[in-house]
Amino acid sequence: MSRPINFCSGPAALPLPVLDRISAELHDFQGSKISVMEHSHRDQLIVRLFEDTEARLKALLGVGEAYRVLFLPGGATLQFSQVPMNLLDGGTAAYLTTGAWSQKAIKEAAKYGHVVEVASSKESNFTTIPARESWQSPADARYFHLCTNETIHGVEWFGSLTGLGMPVVADMSSHLLSRSMPIQEMDLIYAGAQKNLGTAGVTIVVVKQDLIFSSQQATPGLMDYRGQIANNSMMNTPPVYPVWVLSLVLEWMESLGGVAAIEKINRHKAESLYQAIDTSSLYRNPVTKDCRSLMNVPFVLADDTLESKFIEASQNAGLLNLKGHRSVGGMRASIYNAITQQEVDTLIEFMREFERASA
Repeated sequence: MSRPINFCSGPAALPLPVLDRISAELHDFQGSKISVMEHSHRDQLIVRLFEDTEARLKALLGVGEAYRVLFLPGGATLQFSQVPMNLLDGGTAAYLTTGAWSQKAIKEAAKYGHVVEVASSKESNFTTIPARESWQSPADARYFHLCTNETIHGVEWFGSLTGLGMPVVADMSSHLLSRSMPIQEMDLIYAGAQKNLGTAGVTIVVVKQDLIFSSQQATPGLMDYRGQIANNSMMNTPPVYPVWVLSLVLEWMESLGGVAAIEKINRHKAESLYQAIDTSSLYRNPVTKDCRSLMNVPFVLADDTLESKFIEASQNAGLLNLKGHRSVGGMRASIYNAITQQEVDTLIEFMREFERASA
């Protein structure tokens, strides 16, 4: 194998054509003779880069002028605080708990107001998502928050969020643009780029402009969405290099046929891997089938004494970062947009051979 296959949950694999373009264009951004990293963010080339990236992202998402896209630092983790700073204002927020990232978001939001957990799948070890009819949302909630794909536990939300009677905020860090989604049902989306859309250093925030009309008085200027919108994500020096990488990934997605084409590929990858797990006597996926993630596939071995041997053998075979999150153990394959069907097939064949050799 000439190049290892990276199944890391993030920072994750990048498409090879994107890596090739980064290598070819790093020293000369759009004929300027200097790197994108050396340009002032006030330079028209960089201003246009941000404008074009926003337009390209909105087109792929299928959203119009009602939404703005912000390119912010701090990772999705910072949004756990920035969202309530801008939307909560000491009021009540409704949070659905579907895994570890939901728990972290609730913990941060509680510092800025009253947080109501509308439902939780903790009792099932986060192997499912609470049915919508079980949610108990307060009528006065300023917004409803959920993580639509939990990378650690491998659960994904496929339902509808219409009729909640309050703005919807979604953490989509690990599956934004992996499939068609009802984006219009959501009022604010945030996602760290390094899982599925680029490299660490930029967080995408897609927000309805009419949602942002106030913030807590103590909110720092750089954390106020209104200021970032007014300044087109350039209140200070923005993360130019990660935005450039993001723009290249979006161009690559367009070249494949957009979100519909990506979804077809992703569904086939996931179905083939889950089928290999389900038909095995060694491997098991603990997640309820109707909410299995298309992006993050955790699995455990029937004989857990084989786990360290599996990890060592997979690394020797050039299959990287298959060890599960330390909080849950087992294995996990993150099969984001950049991972090809051929690479998933290589993983499946390795798993089958490992099972044969361990029998």
